[in-house]
Amino acid sequence: MRLSVIVSGLTAMLVGFGGSVAIVIAAAEAVGATQAQTSSWIAVLCLSMAITTATLSITHRMPIITAWSTPGAALIATTSGLSINVAVGAFLFCGALLVATAAFRPLGALVQRIPPGIAAAILAGVLFPFVLGVVAGVGAAPWLGLPLVTVFLVLRLFSPSWAVLAVLGLGLGLTHVLGMTTPVGDFTFSRVVWVKPVFETGALVGLGLPLYLVTVASQSLPGLAVLRASGYAPPSGPIMAVTGLASLLSAPFAAHTTSLAAITAAICTGPDTHPDPRKRWQSGPVYALGYAVLALFGAWMVGLIAAVPPELVAIVAGVALLGPFVGSAAMAFSGRDPLPAAAAFVITASGVSAFGVGAAFWGLVAGIALGALARLRPVRP
Repeated sequence: MRLSVIVSGLTAMLVGFGGSVAIVIAAAEAVGATQAQTSSWIAVLCLSMAITTATLSITHRMPIITAWSTPGAALIATTSGLSINVAVGAFLFCGALLVATAAFRPLGALVQRIPPGIAAAILAGVLFPFVLGVVAGVGAAPWLGLPLVTVFLVLRLFSPSWAVLAVLGLGLGLTHVLGMTTPVGDFTFSRVVWVKPVFETGALVGLGLPLYLVTVASQSLPGLAVLRASGYAPPSGPIMAVTGLASLLSAPFAAHTTSLAAITAAICTGPDTHPDPRKRWQSGPVYALGYAVLALFGAWMVGLIAAVPPELVAIVAGVALLGPFVGSAAMAFSGRDPLPAAAAFVITASGVSAFGVGAAFWGLVAGIALGALARLRPVRP
């Protein structure tokens, strides 16, 4: 065990949590979760990540890092008209699909056949409202927003991940100085809350299925690629089974999805963690221990975020998702025929639902349909 192993594990934990906790809270607000349910949401996710990371890393002797689905949280935050009970039903459906993917290889192969450009366009459409939120936040509170955006643009030249943490830390300080905060309340430990699931067909298709698709396409598959790029041979089946089972078990406590990490995983897989690839797995238990501690303080973290103005939450969430948005948009429109991806992006970003089914699903349908139509175009002599 080296000091660098401990630093890498804790850094990945801080970057993953601090960079996207505001997005999870926005998702909880979108489905009408109470503060107790939001606290349970975050605490159970942290506990799930601690257990799954420790289990996978120790069992397979690889730095297998798990995370909550940030794109999934962004997708939930763009929904409207759903109750927390209906959302939990969709979370359970997503977890069941993840377990089925691990159990039935044809299902996993079918998901991987979705055109990458279409999947990227859907993700870009989900993230677009958050990126716009930065502009709205700066317009509503320029004395808060302009310094934060300036700091982010400068620091991201050196480290995009730490730039987001800097924005969060500076934002908390500025809101206090500017008198924009409300009392945090007494310190309390986390409590888990059982939420009775309600299964509605529209929510299962409009939220549960897109949540499954963006989780697999935007985190699980890239996370496997990160491990392979570092010289590992990750067992995709067991990883999907463990994260899927964790998602299924945690859903009734208002937690959305646990998946393989992508960006934060890269912090633990390189030579900076340990020069010997066979010993980098030790960063996994360190990462897990950090999230186990955070699980105890989920209620306090929700109170802390609730005490700051919504402009700060919008700016932090927007800058955290700016990189993924740029990457997904670039991938979506890099093909020879960008029209299917454009349709998927526009429909998803619109947030318009039809027949009780959300925009992300219709964006997927439109993108695939236009792609199939383009392949029927006659070849010119």
